[in-house]
Amino acid sequence: MIPVAFDPIYVLPLPENHRFPMEKYDLLPKQLIHEGTCDPDDFFSPRPLSDSIVKTVHQSDYVDRLRGQDLNRSEIRKIGFPISQQLVEREFVIAGGTVEGAIKALKNGIAFNIAGGTHHAYPTHGEAFCMLNDQAIAAHYLLDQQLVKKVLIIDLDVHQGNGTAVIFEKENRTFTFSMHGQKNYPFKKEKSDWDIPLEDHTNDEVYLNILNETLPKLFNRVDPDFVFYLSGVDVVATDRLGRLAMSVEGCKKRDEMVLEYCYQRSIPVQCSMGGGYSKDIKLIIEAHANTYRVAQRIY
Repeated sequence: MIPVAFDPIYVLPLPENHRFPMEKYDLLPKQLIHEGTCDPDDFFSPRPLSDSIVKTVHQSDYVDRLRGQDLNRSEIRKIGFPISQQLVEREFVIAGGTVEGAIKALKNGIAFNIAGGTHHAYPTHGEAFCMLNDQAIAAHYLLDQQLVKKVLIIDLDVHQGNGTAVIFEKENRTFTFSMHGQKNYPFKKEKSDWDIPLEDHTNDEVYLNILNETLPKLFNRVDPDFVFYLSGVDVVATDRLGRLAMSVEGCKKRDEMVLEYCYQRSIPVQCSMGGGYSKDIKLIIEAHANTYRVAQRIY
């Protein structure tokens, strides 16, 4: 069994020009069940996190104003879509799914969140469709509860995990690794513990060679007892918000490399989906579904 966080609240409607990032959250679980990769019993509906847990990462004033929908125009513009009570609640549920998934991963070896990967959220504000940083909150929770001692965050979304980098810049119990497009958003990069910027049009061969050389050094350097993996599929060549040139098969191989490393070392891993914005929704679903297929085979 691979625990997977999913709740219909993830697929609340947005204005037409903001809908394309959201449709996959409804279609992906249906595909996984249809093809037999996951059973209906694998899925669980997470509970929204309490404000007190969220505030271990995010500034109290920001959380309170987010709850009250009291953000100013500049803050809303950075997030990228209009704020509503339902969307705010959705964000607390997503973060709750990642925390619950992380706890389940300690028992099962791996767990997924159909949503999540909101790595652009800073302690004091949201950015780029991200209001709360789900994996950062979950990492803090595991550490604060003394469930783990050393966390490694592997962020392979095409965009740098800028919010995550800032959240953990002074936290030596968590190591942030981001491999991303050099010229992609965010245009002003933050400093992760280890960043690998990639040139435009980086293909499968170059990408996978770099990752293959890096993973042994990364795991030896950090020696984690828990991994958070942000498995964004916006690295593929067809992605509207990416600038790399990977194939869907190359993206699948990337997931195999990361999850095999975790499995062979008996390190629990929580996966959040991150970005995926190709024009063809079938391609997005295929690329995301591959991550689950790989996990099902390995675990």
